Amino acid sequence: MRKTDTLERIEREVERLAPREQLELVERVVRQLRKGIRSAKRMRGWEELYGLGKGLWRGEDAQEYVNRLREDRI
Repeated sequence: MRKTDTLERIEREVERLAPREQLELVERVVRQLRKGIRSAKRMRGWEELYGLGKGLWRGEDAQEYVNRLREDRI
């Protein structure tokens, strides 16, 4: 299977999730990426990451998001 086919299949599956579940998935992927970045020898500069998360938290209450992040760390 080609990589683009795999990505398209994953995208269709993600679209079937409820918005809350999609957000949780994004948070998990971000945590996984952060672990990988920490283990990499070279850290990316902020300019390379600028705008990547734009709109991800649209409609999300900031305090609820922070509370959920704190619960994850317990």
